[in-house]
Amino acid sequence: MTMKRTLLSSLITILLLGFSFPTLASELVDHIVAIVNTEVITDSDLKEFAQKVNDGGMIDDLLLFGQPANSLKGNRSAELNYLINEKILDSEVKRLNLSVTIERVEQEIRDIAKRNNVSRSEMMEAVKAQGMSPSAYQDFIRTRIERQSLIEQEVSAKIRVSDEDVMAQYLRQHPNANTGSYEYTLAQIYFNPKKGGADQARARAKAVLQKIRAGESFEALAEQNSEDPNFTAGGLLGTFKAGEFNREMENGIQGLSAGDVSEVVQARDGFHIVKVLNKNVISDPNYEKEKEKIRSVIFEQAFQKQLKNWLDMKRDDAFIRINK
Repeated sequence: MTMKRTLLSSLITILLLGFSFPTLASELVDHIVAIVNTEVITDSDLKEFAQKVNDGGMIDDLLLFGQPANSLKGNRSAELNYLINEKILDSEVKRLNLSVTIERVEQEIRDIAKRNNVSRSEMMEAVKAQGMSPSAYQDFIRTRIERQSLIEQEVSAKIRVSDEDVMAQYLRQHPNANTGSYEYTLAQIYFNPKKGGADQARARAKAVLQKIRAGESFEALAEQNSEDPNFTAGGLLGTFKAGEFNREMENGIQGLSAGDVSEVVQARDGFHIVKVLNKNVISDPNYEKEKEKIRSVIFEQAFQKQLKNWLDMKRDDAFIRINK
């Protein structure tokens, strides 16, 4: 009986102290900072997260929107906003049933270790050295995988970066760039001015061109009429990139498509009728080297914007109360 009275007396004393001294009461009760749907964020949650930020602990960078983690340092509002976004994400993971198994978590841990050229045990030792238990690290990886799955489904899968987007960005970065040129496979019928002079060579060329325009075979006429000492079957010249053959010839075929035949082209060595056998666009080598990097940058920018918009939409639909 005496013991019961003592316990009751102690309880009453604590309650009275709680009412009489607000400072002590605040230490006994963990203050609720925010409510997100049915989840709460307490003052100790916020302090723990702030400490993690200060100490460089493991933080899911998905919710940093491309900013470094230390950008949150000393900013209570930004830290609370991060924790609210976490609650929103995790509630969506539960709603869509995107939870993962421990086997999937362990596979990810092994993959991370492999990418860092260490064994799983070595990596877990490094985790412990950072003050995190193996089970806490597993929880971190599990949450990360679940959130990535959610964001892939809700955000990433809906982003498209077209070749036109990439080219436009490349041109903004390199306004004087030549973004593409042509590669031609050509055949010719050549007329040598040394045979009777330039006028007669031009006349022979015009006569053959007239037959081509009338529908006769270019290849057959080349066999019969070409005065090229290095003549090959069908008058084949070879494959050239723009700028690799003389300017007169290049001007003569400008605007022609595969299968087209030029007018008579006068060059320094004589007269030519040129047929474009094939024409392909070849890209600027520098563009080819940079385009996937540019595509990644555009995607990341779009991803950060779309993720923020998606989270804002989810926050609008959620019940969020922040206690001042």
